[in-house]
Amino acid sequence: MRVRPLLGAAAGAALLLLTGAGAAPATASAPTPAGSVTVDAVGRIAADGTVTLSGTYRCVSSSGPVFVSSSVSQGASTTRYGIGGTRAVCDGVAHRWVNKGRTASRVLVAGAAHVQATLMELRTFGGLPLPTFHAVQDRDITLTRA
Repeated sequence: MRVRPLLGAAAGAALLLLTGAGAAPATASAPTPAGSVTVDAVGRIAADGTVTLSGTYRCVSSSGPVFVSSSVSQGASTTRYGIGGTRAVCDGVAHRWVNKGRTASRVLVAGAAHVQATLMELRTFGGLPLPTFHAVQDRDITLTRA
């Protein structure tokens, strides 16, 4: 039995699952994702390397739990470091979010940085929780000493 065709089929099936193409379509009762997220122009970095990022978000409705996640990068590096996560309330009102986190290697320093904030909902499709994005913002910020 040849293994190579089986590996190709398995990889293709995994790719379909990861892209959501194999998931059941959203039902008419599932709300259409809508919302906004902002990132404040200044973040904080403490002496121990803890980074604090903040901003605002707004979303109207959801059928699953919603979170504001954030990541930061610096310089020419393509490595992004996840900085915490905040549970969001989708009631149509603007709310503040604040995420805190520390990188294992303390590679972040005060100065210019790039932040991406994402307003993301976990919706159940075919029994699996899959991400549905309400909003994303990329912004250049300044990390200052806390």
